[in-house]
Amino acid sequence: MLPVMFKNSWFPTVFEDFLNNDFMPRANTTAPAVNVKEDEKAYTMEVAAPGIKKEFCRVSINDEGNLNVAIENKMEHKESEKKHHYLRREFSYTNYEQVYTLPEDVDKEHIEAKVEHGILTITLPRVKKEEAKLSRTIAIG
Repeated sequence: MLPVMFKNSWFPTVFEDFLNNDFMPRANTTAPAVNVKEDEKAYTMEVAAPGIKKEFCRVSINDEGNLNVAIENKMEHKESEKKHHYLRREFSYTNYEQVYTLPEDVDKEHIEAKVEHGILTITLPRVKKEEAKLSRTIAIG
């Protein structure tokens, strides 16, 4: 005879006890990780977007001249296959939108973006500043 386990609030199942502990912390689903690099020619933003296609990403400049990055969930979750029941589900496909204030030396007309290998890469080229000439005539008073 096999033992039967009933689900009671005071008697958790073996799986709940195993899966709801500090060894498997919950994923942070508030915002994707963002890396920002710079060199003499450009700033480069890398936004983690695993599994997201370029059709779901939107990069734009708003009226204030700030960078707007949006990743929208347009995936449909089909419930047709009910052969299994999830004990723990952490895959999360939520919408994300963030506005970034750009540095003054960004060439806003030539910003480029691409999605490759689960990373949204935004290249922000820098405007070359002309050095002010130091020679000038000083008036004698």
